[in-house]
Amino acid sequence: MNLLKLNLQPLLHQHHRRYQLRLCQPSGFLFFPPCRQSFKLPASFATPLLSFSTYAKNSKINAATPISIDKNEEEETKEFEEYLAEDGEVYQKTLRLVECAMFAAVSGLAFLLSNSLAIEKYFACFFALPIVLSTMRWGIAAGRKTMVATTVLLFILSGPVKAITYLLLHGLLGFAMGTFWRLKTSWGASVFLCSLVRATGALSNVVIASYLIGENILALITINVHALVTSILSSMGIIAVPSMNFIYLIFGILLLLNCGFFVFLLHLLYAIFFTRLGMKSELRLPKWLQAAI
Repeated sequence: MNLLKLNLQPLLHQHHRRYQLRLCQPSGFLFFPPCRQSFKLPASFATPLLSFSTYAKNSKINAATPISIDKNEEEETKEFEEYLAEDGEVYQKTLRLVECAMFAAVSGLAFLLSNSLAIEKYFACFFALPIVLSTMRWGIAAGRKTMVATTVLLFILSGPVKAITYLLLHGLLGFAMGTFWRLKTSWGASVFLCSLVRATGALSNVVIASYLIGENILALITINVHALVTSILSSMGIIAVPSMNFIYLIFGILLLLNCGFFVFLLHLLYAIFFTRLGMKSELRLPKWLQAAI
């Protein structure tokens, strides 16, 4: 047994060496000779010390974690604010959608009320304005969407006849005018092309109306024009019967003149309106109109 105790003592001494604390006093302190004292801690204190050190490390990590979370939240908030800024993509798309919907609603309701109250002739020059304004502000695609939305609204509120009438007489004209102005086409070309669009829409509207009522309105118009030309020639002392091709030519010229005057007046009115809105730099106006405005 004594031999066994002697063999185990070195092992126990090595096992508890890591928990040994040594306290030393400086030489000559309070007249005590320099000495070196040591005492040993039991092994039961090792586990609390290790757990305390682990807890301290974890506490450092936990203390640093809220700072990183705050930074991430600040970055996300900043990105969200930039995402919804006035010059951001989402804000601009939402504003374009809202304005197009408002322009379509105003145009559709104005046409519906004017047609219902029989005052369409007095406000016909304003029906194409929302489409032109939407095209000038947000592009050609926005003007097309406004035109389609107005047509669909009128189709729901008053049926297909008024919706087609608006599309042919005012919708296509407003979209064409806004497109040419957006592309900064010259006034001469814009007036001529918009007159063709208006004349084509008017003829298409007459054809559709003829089909719906079961009466050839174009034939009635040409017959009246033929009678008018014949009476004018007879009053001048010219005895002649004009051919139908000549009547069709006169009818086309009169239609183009009517549409040309109407479109020219729309160009003048809308140019003054956009100038008052501060959009003069986006217009390509003739010199005489720039000097007058």
